[in-house]
Amino acid sequence: MDWNRVEGNWKQMKGKIKEQWGRLTDDDLDVINGRRDQLEGKIQERYGLAKDQVQKDIDDWYGTQRW
Repeated sequence: MDWNRVEGNWKQMKGKIKEQWGRLTDDDLDVINGRRDQLEGKIQERYGLAKDQVQKDIDDWYGTQRW
């Protein structure tokens, strides 16, 4: 997976991420700023999910994005 696409288009991706993970705030997304490890941590924190599950969920979400 080429996460650089997400990082490079972070402003556009923030809306798509909020659609998928609505508990993340704009402030959260500003702090995450495209960094996958930060995104994983915030999703774990907000949703109470295990790290492995969050990684799978992000991979699944990424696979559905149309570039």
